[in-house]
Order: sequence, then C-alpha cells, then structure tokens
Amino acid sequence: VQLQASGGGLVQAGNSLRLSCAPSGLTISSYVMGWFRQAPGKEREFVAAIRSGAYPLYADTVKGRFTISRDNAKNTVYLQMNSLNSEDTAVYYCAASRVVRSSWQDSNQYLYWGQGTQVTVSS
Repeated sequence: VQLQASGGGLVQAGNSLRLSCAPSGLTISSYVMGWFRQAPGKEREFVAAIRSGAYPLYADTVKGRFTISRDNAKNTVYLQMNSLNSEDTAVYYCAASRVVRSSWQDSNQYLYWGQGTQVTVSS
C-alpha cells in the first residue's frame, strides 16, 4: 500500500491550496481517510478525516476553512485549504484507518501513511 500526497507549495496568507492523496493498493471507500500535519518542532496533529456514509470531522483550528472530500471513482481524497495563514505551515500527511469515529483524531490508529507534502504560508 502506498499513499501519494501532492499539491503542497508556497502560498501567501489568505490564499488557497488543494492537496490530493491517491492511494495504490487500497480502496478509499473501505477506509477512514485522514489528513494530519506536522509543523517544525511540533507534534503531528489531526486536521480532517472522512469515511463513506459519515460526516467529515475537522480539527477546530481548520473548521470553516478546510474541506475534506473524496472521489471514489478516482480513488482520491482531497483537502481544500482556504484562508491559509502562517500557522498552517507544515508537512501534510494523508493516512488510512479503519477505526470508529471516536478515534479518527488519533494518529496511532492509522494503518497507512503517505510521505507528506510541504505547505508553506508566507505572511
């Protein structure tokens, strides 16, 4: 199983980016798909997660600005990030899990991880 995250880059504060995660060897409709991020010197933190037939879950820090979505036909998960600010600067990782919703925010519960894509927001 490989999860390929892409779409990161350097943007100015207030702008948008869309990240993509296209797993191979895994069907996203069978998993909880999550996005996490890790800023320099900080622990990895939950951003958002989605599962077929369930409402998405967001961290409070991104709620209202980020949108997670999935395209089962393309087997791809997206993270649309709007109104970016400097605190969103981090390496973003996609991950796959099969846990219940109460554990979606726990990175330890995710089975598979992508390699990460860098998002840098300049102020």
